[in-house]
Amino acid sequence: MEEQTNRTVLLVGATGHLGGKVARRAAARGWLVRALVRPTSNVDALTALGAEVVRGDLLDPASLDRAMAGCHAAISTAIGYSNRRPGDIMGPADTQGNRNLADAAFSAGIGRVVFCSVLTCDRAQEVPHFWHKKLAEDYLEQRGVPFVALRPGAFLDQGPKDFWAAGLRGGRLRFAASPDVPATFVHADDVARCLVEAVELPPEERALRVDIGSDRPVSIADLAEIMGSILKRPIRAQVPPWPFVSAGLGIAGLFDPWKRDLRAMMHYFQQGGYVADLTQQRRHFGEPPAIEASVRRYLTEIGLVNTAVDNQHGTGTKAEG
Repeated sequence: MEEQTNRTVLLVGATGHLGGKVARRAAARGWLVRALVRPTSNVDALTALGAEVVRGDLLDPASLDRAMAGCHAAISTAIGYSNRRPGDIMGPADTQGNRNLADAAFSAGIGRVVFCSVLTCDRAQEVPHFWHKKLAEDYLEQRGVPFVALRPGAFLDQGPKDFWAAGLRGGRLRFAASPDVPATFVHADDVARCLVEAVELPPEERALRVDIGSDRPVSIADLAEIMGSILKRPIRAQVPPWPFVSAGLGIAGLFDPWKRDLRAMMHYFQQGGYVADLTQQRRHFGEPPAIEASVRRYLTEIGLVNTAVDNQHGTGTKAEG
């Protein structure tokens, strides 16, 4: 790990599912964590880590300037498109908010911005939240801010809004695109690790874009088979016909921008291009985890795998991932 005299790192998005994992890893790695947190956010978990909390918002440039002051680096996992809680609006945080982040980093002379982007965002102009990430990467480069953009694949774990857990308990893996099209999946723990380690990459890496995923792409049918093998019971991929899904989301999208974005994303998945090139991940962060290890970790987290029991029977390992 490169030694730094300044060990303060700003986290943006630290109260989210991924951001919380980043905060814990950064603190464990010896970074002094400062978190930019919206005024209504619960910060108990952050204060328990000893993090410094700065109230503000990506859409409030003055608060970003205060938060950036004196930091060596910034890590952003913030997303406005998640519809995570009332008041989230698709667009502003992911467009102007990320531009404000780059401007503040430039003004503060920050050593590096580590930006959580989206896999293949540069090839998916039709998917608004993908393309917004690509534009944010471009703006960081235009401003001359040293940055590492990590582009993770689809998250196996989704935090409080997990949309697979309930179905899996009944033996079904639900999805809204073809069961046979391969895609890259990843566990948030692995993304968090790479985000924190990216802060410590050599300073000559000034405009780096890295795909992040498990060791190989898999289809939903493949995932169902892997899950069934781990759980030792059948898991059936439950995927309604795409024309039906597309029509339903198309009607809903007339009134809901999130549904429009979801329809565009699912249509993009159908094309089979959501697959990572793991060359840079291997170079900078080591060998990607096996998809089986990532799936087992996810199933353990949602309570479908008892690791202690598995280990007694020689079928599991705590060292996976």
